[in-house]
Amino acid sequence: MSEKQIEFPVQITVRDLAQRMDASPIQVIKVLMSNGVMANINQQIDYDTAAIVASELGFEAIPESVKESATVEEQGNIPLWRELIDSEDPAKLIKRPPVVTILGHVDHGKTTLLDAIRHTNVASGEAGGITQHIGAYQVEHKGQLITFLDTPGHAAFTAMRARGAQGADIVILVVAADDGVMPQTREAIAHAKAARVPIIVALNKIDRPDANPDFVKRQLAENGLVPDEWDGSTIVVPVSAKQKKGLEDILEAILLVNDSLSIRANPQGKVFGTVIEAQVDKARGVIATLLVQNGTLHTGNTVIAGDTCGKIRAMFDFTGKAARTAAPSTPIQVLGFGNVPPAGEVFRVVANEKEARAILAEKAAEKSNNPVVSTKTSLEKLFEKFQAGEIRELPLILKVDVQGSVEPIVNSLNELSQGDIKINIIHAETGNISESDVMLASASHAILLGFNVVTDQAARNLAEQEGVSIRLYEIIYRMIEDIEKALKGMLEPEIREIPVGQAQVRQVFKINKVGTIAGCRVISGELRRNAKVRLVRNGNTVFDGEISSLKHEKEDVREVRQGFECGVSLKGYNDIVEGDILENYVIEKTG
Repeated sequence: MSEKQIEFPVQITVRDLAQRMDASPIQVIKVLMSNGVMANINQQIDYDTAAIVASELGFEAIPESVKESATVEEQGNIPLWRELIDSEDPAKLIKRPPVVTILGHVDHGKTTLLDAIRHTNVASGEAGGITQHIGAYQVEHKGQLITFLDTPGHAAFTAMRARGAQGADIVILVVAADDGVMPQTREAIAHAKAARVPIIVALNKIDRPDANPDFVKRQLAENGLVPDEWDGSTIVVPVSAKQKKGLEDILEAILLVNDSLSIRANPQGKVFGTVIEAQVDKARGVIATLLVQNGTLHTGNTVIAGDTCGKIRAMFDFTGKAARTAAPSTPIQVLGFGNVPPAGEVFRVVANEKEARAILAEKAAEKSNNPVVSTKTSLEKLFEKFQAGEIRELPLILKVDVQGSVEPIVNSLNELSQGDIKINIIHAETGNISESDVMLASASHAILLGFNVVTDQAARNLAEQEGVSIRLYEIIYRMIEDIEKALKGMLEPEIREIPVGQAQVRQVFKINKVGTIAGCRVISGELRRNAKVRLVRNGNTVFDGEISSLKHEKEDVREVRQGFECGVSLKGYNDIVEGDILENYVIEKTG
């Protein structure tokens, strides 16, 4: 192979394309723009487009095998929808309508914008408008269909990715012109970038007298979304959802971005897609909203999703009108599932109900016969994958106590990216570790790092369920040292915190020469005298240490189970108040 030849996969991000040619991403974006293609640094472009860029920069493109072309996110864990679409005959793939979801900070106008688009541009044909809410709908602009997912937010968007589905092809990020980039906005940006989905910014509420579009654009640029009018790659569209201004411009921007994407499907191929939402109706049974992503769904098809299946008895489009077929990118409501399928699950059509039951029986047998193998993504396992050539970057999510700590920690971590493996900080924000953070880490196969923050019980439970590694630190250099050791394969065994139980302080007794005794009721698990204990007040940890005494009905005991009352005193701490929560835990070394 000559020095000027370089291999490209069928799909490649702008960032990866630049790295392979040892060029600047900005340089690649400028070449794309000169050829009429608007793409941001995390956006995927097809082989033909990449070949044109390579040619202009002095390289000759050579096709790479599909196996080698897997993105970092997909290596070792290819989503089911990607496996299914890759199995189709490329010659039969045709362009399908884009699927769009709207994300952003609460109260910035997501719902108002959705409603404005829905009621002014709904492709309802002779049905005449929306008659029911099914979680998705289609609009028509210049003769082209666009599918909108009415998801609850970025958590649902990421949950789809975590279950192997495709959340959306394009994300519209709604930002209020009078409020600017807020914490939830930054979180939505992180979720969209982690999914490698192009972002269009809808700058809403421009009709407000205190609107400051230029200030918001500066904030967006600081968060990696440089507006196209500033020689960036992010389309920013001023809108007023309330006054219904700029709606046509938003739809135009979607079609413009869609032209640069390779969103294809085979209408005659295998039928699969995503479960958008599902519920039980007393009169009609289980009703599920499906988004078809390949093939054509027909009434009478047998579908399987997760641990449930069924034969489709009836289908209704988003206007409530009965339908017999649903093509790619079409949202459809179906009747016929035996049980409620999980939202975000991938569904597919099988030959008949007998085959569906056989597949479910086989899955159930595998679960019962095989012990659950931990899929936890730890720093040690990531390094092993790096050594095996399976990954080229270390994905991290960072949560810290104050804004002033974010930049120095991010800079210190980025400085570690000096070898073959790179640090990829997917999201860095202030606040305690939440369920949303865990879901983002699960979908992105990332490590969660916390500095002077705590993890709430719900997030800990979800992390255990999803196999997400959470590492908490109180000293910055120890965090940096651990990551550096992980990159060099010298990391010490991870110290894990195992929750034991929780108790709530119901009454406080102050006794001379003894101190403060907390009258508690164990609300989950059990309280153990020899385990560590954390005192939490209003979501903040005020004490972390040991139990000095544990009594049940005046008797010293070693443990008290859920539902029972007890008296607790803490070693070296007396400032206990009613309503405090005691979190009992043990420390365990793994790895």
